[in-house]
Amino acid sequence: MTDQVRCMLMRGGTSKGAYFVGEDLPASAAARDDLLLRIMGSPDPRQIDGIGGAHPLTSKVAVVTPSAGEDADVDYLFLQVAVDEPLVSDRQNCGNLLAGVAPFAIERGLVTTPPGQVEVRIRMLNTDSMATARLSVAEDGSPVYDGSTAISGVPGTAAPVRLDLADTAGSTCGSLLPTGHVTDELCGVAVTCIDNGMPVVVMRAADVGMTGYEDCAALEADERLRRLLEDIRLQAGKLMNLGDVTDTTVPKLTMVAPPRGGGALCTRTFIPHRCHDAIGVLGAVSVATAALLPGSPAASVTVLDPGDTDIVVEHPTGTFEAAVEIDTSGPLPTVRRSGIIRTARKLFDGVVFAREA
Repeated sequence: MTDQVRCMLMRGGTSKGAYFVGEDLPASAAARDDLLLRIMGSPDPRQIDGIGGAHPLTSKVAVVTPSAGEDADVDYLFLQVAVDEPLVSDRQNCGNLLAGVAPFAIERGLVTTPPGQVEVRIRMLNTDSMATARLSVAEDGSPVYDGSTAISGVPGTAAPVRLDLADTAGSTCGSLLPTGHVTDELCGVAVTCIDNGMPVVVMRAADVGMTGYEDCAALEADERLRRLLEDIRLQAGKLMNLGDVTDTTVPKLTMVAPPRGGGALCTRTFIPHRCHDAIGVLGAVSVATAALLPGSPAASVTVLDPGDTDIVVEHPTGTFEAAVEIDTSGPLPTVRRSGIIRTARKLFDGVVFAREA
């Protein structure tokens, strides 16, 4: 085996991915993607000959480099590696793997920090936007992973990583509401096409014939629903300045329903055809933002006290809390602030061996 690369496997939020220093991978995007497919074991439904976990949430890659700009400490490129297709996409961001970027950068010596609470400024290259990660560093200079913070979809507890997001509104589509409307009608369904860090099409579950409380297996098995959602997604892609999205994983689609577990609203998210066991970080931020837009499908099912900016989003395995502030005084809403808390953990560090080309 000649293709062997330094690699750290980390859980970031409710995802798991392979983290690499940029200089350890080929400079050519084509050669890099070929190597990552062989490392992850794609294309194969089980990814049996690689380190992928046979699911989009566990077939992810973070590439981290010292930042080329003075306003950031490191640059982060997210790559989604398809499971059963030979595809690697940089068309989206990943807020879950973002939670592991600062610990990884410290582990690899890309960032040097004193002990205590530290900040690491991260440029998200996929969307040319910024995030500031706040985390704890031990006396020996290593990231602190143990803690008492629990997040839904992850067993046990870990140390918190606070992520404050900047310039995420319209980072992929060009504006928060790329169609220029809070509500559009696609395939006879009222939707909000929104991008606050992740392009998402938000619709009421009842408008597509569902309750919004079904389990993921039932939703994935519903062929009528699958066809309808894909038709909506393809139309939305063009309206959201994404072009033909047939072979991409964006926009995501989220069905919303009134809350059942004390949150603000209930969600079921598709990425793009698999039902997410939880909800992606930036997808949740976009959905929470939609819930604050008067007249939107999400707002119609959302339960909030006046002035609330912390939106608790229910999903199949628990809840996700996003802090969002928007200004609706102008002709179109603007985002003032977005932030979330995640956790991360180092799983292994060493060398990964790619299968032969």
